[in-house]
Amino acid sequence: MSAPIHPLADYVVAQAEEAESKTASGLYLPDNAKEKPKTVKVVAVGPDVKDVKVDDRIIYKGYSETTVKVGKDEYILVKQEDVLATVK
Repeated sequence: MSAPIHPLADYVVAQAEEAESKTASGLYLPDNAKEKPKTVKVVAVGPDVKDVKVDDRIIYKGYSETTVKVGKDEYILVKQEDVLATVK
């Protein structure tokens, strides 16, 4: 997948993964009750990013991102220094 946003410098562009709509016990959750995803999937990286690559799943500092909507898709821009970990 190619992101319509091309990050500069040390920025990472990611997309939130779909939040769970059903609890472990089988109850369905309304949209406003879903927990915001804590991990996101990287769709593009800037030329200065060294430790993160496309298709990685990352955890980043809360409140450090910029959210942008392009068409129907929502993207999250995060500086590499705000990426806390990658998830296997």
